[in-house]
Parts: sequence; structure tokens; C-alpha cells
Amino acid sequence: MKTKLTLRLEDELIDRAKSHAKKRGKSVSQIVAGYFSLLDQKPARETSEFTPIVRSLKGSLKGAKIAEKDYHKYLEEKYL
Repeated sequence: MKTKLTLRLEDELIDRAKSHAKKRGKSVSQIVAGYFSLLDQKPARETSEFTPIVRSLKGSLKGAKIAEKDYHKYLEEKYL
């Protein structure tokens, strides 16, 4: 079931929304509906899959005794 929704927005914002929608070949209603459908979704970071390489490396440094200053020293030796 489709129901009408009235929004009160600044004229400039409405014009920009219409222009944006036209460039994408959609209506403002379709764009707003798409946005509303995203509101209940988990952030992309939580739902994204890791690549195989990242998945193989995940947790590899767990428990490692590496301090940030050691990393800085490594970078200095490598690049200076």
C-alpha cells in the first residue's frame, strides 16, 4: 500500500533534490524511499565481508608484544 507523505523543506533543498533525482532517472519519492529503507540496516562496516587476504590476516597479531613506538622506529629506519 502506498501512502502520501508531506514534507516541509526549503525551496532550494527541494530544487536540489529534484535535480539530483532527474540526473539519476528517479523520482524524489523513489530516492526518499530508498533512504528510508536504509535506516534500519546495519552499517556497511558490520555487514561487509572481508577479502580472502584480509580474512587470513585477521587476528594474526593477537597477543603480539608490538608497541606503537616500535612501528614508528621501523618506519623511520625504512624511510629516513
